Amino acid sequence: MRRTGAAALALAWLAAAPVLAHEPIIAPLDYEPPAAGTYTLEHILRAPDGEVLDLDGRPAPLVRFTRDRITVLGLIYTTCIDPDGCPRTLPIFDAIRRQAAASPRLRDHVRLVTLSFDPERDSPAAMRGYAGGRARGGPVPWHFLTTRSARALAPLLDGFGQDVRVDVVHVGGSRRREISHVLKVFLIDPGGVVREIYDSTFLHPRTVLNDVETLLLER
Repeated sequence: MRRTGAAALALAWLAAAPVLAHEPIIAPLDYEPPAAGTYTLEHILRAPDGEVLDLDGRPAPLVRFTRDRITVLGLIYTTCIDPDGCPRTLPIFDAIRRQAAASPRLRDHVRLVTLSFDPERDSPAAMRGYAGGRARGGPVPWHFLTTRSARALAPLLDGFGQDVRVDVVHVGGSRRREISHVLKVFLIDPGGVVREIYDSTFLHPRTVLNDVETLLLER
């Protein structure tokens, strides 16, 4: 049977999606989450707005990337090496994207956003390298964003309640910046309200997509 329209687009994108040779395996959940729609997600806070830069260095308000769709937004920095920190978001976001793209119910209602909180090192060019093929188009958009400066970033971190500490350490006569933070990923409804915040313990494709389904059922 010939496939056309949105289904063909989704299948073509899935076939072209990047597959990492050493992509971490996402362990199955050790519990059964409640069925989508059988629980309520709280209205936690309104997602903040402020200027961000896309991969081409073009400025835009963050609100452009947190309205009209259900948004899964992760705050990261590209040089993080903690396996339970920022690198964990990539395979999980990959899985969310693949599963949402394959679902006629979800593909037109979900977007992913990765926002750096290290503007000193994470320029738009650095974010392009970090994103790789993930930034290309598809039925589920994935935006990689940064900011011009720490000053531009500050109201976004304050608005999301993301604590970030930057320390300067001296090792072997060289100066090195180290960033300390707790991984947070935010589920934002189409109206721009944060409805769930995931840490590394509860960040899993199945729980996130379950919550996405719950938000859709609200409508």
